[in-house]
Amino acid sequence: MGAAPVLEELREVCQPQAKLASRNGEHWAGRLYMRRVSLRFTRQLVRTPVTPDQLTWTMVVCGVLSGAALLVPGLTGAVLAALLMQLFLLFDCVDGEVARWKGQNSATGIYVDRLGAYLADAALMIGFGFRAAESGLVGGWAGFNGWVSLGLATALGVVLLKASTDLVDVARARRGLAVADDESTAPRSQGVASLRRLAAAFKIHRVTNGIEASLVLLAVAFADAATGGVEPTRWALAAIAAITWLMVPAHLLSILSSSRLR
Repeated sequence: MGAAPVLEELREVCQPQAKLASRNGEHWAGRLYMRRVSLRFTRQLVRTPVTPDQLTWTMVVCGVLSGAALLVPGLTGAVLAALLMQLFLLFDCVDGEVARWKGQNSATGIYVDRLGAYLADAALMIGFGFRAAESGLVGGWAGFNGWVSLGLATALGVVLLKASTDLVDVARARRGLAVADDESTAPRSQGVASLRRLAAAFKIHRVTNGIEASLVLLAVAFADAATGGVEPTRWALAAIAAITWLMVPAHLLSILSSSRLR
């Protein structure tokens, strides 16, 4: 095992500014703090035989386990879910950094990375539903009711949001076009552009992402503990479900009214 690379040299190769500056290329938590943490993990991992694909699969496992952790009742489950989602984000950063340093980028890694994002966010929303239904590891299946169905419906909406974005790249590739740049995402309609700016100002759409949703869930878990029930969790799930399904047609309209498919 050789000496660990210098952090500045590692940062230059593993964290290209073009990617970090891209509107859709980097999660805000990555820019805010996780890239500082991930680079130190990457510095050690590049000295080992571990492959980027192995790290990506680890990311997937952390994301799915985050949803499963919500079957554990009380604050414990919510804390575990939030921590596992942070590990999901960490490995989401590390796998790409290791791939760039080792020159081991692969189509498989990209595919599994996207699959992991779908599975993690869906698993968390489904776990949210079980938590709202009070169907944990202790309570069994007695609480399996409409709240679980709402969690499943929210998970479906989240998957549709992600799929509608990814299908733009599929459509462009089949048409022989390059990947859409940030400029092409701007709506051609002034009305749609105004609505999009309004939504962006409040950033409420972020709660449909597993990382943000896990933090919301952690906050309402404290409220649950204070009230002795799960009403705060139920209100939070209902709000996220409503936001998700308002966004599904709105996001489709945004895509169709932009230049992404031209």
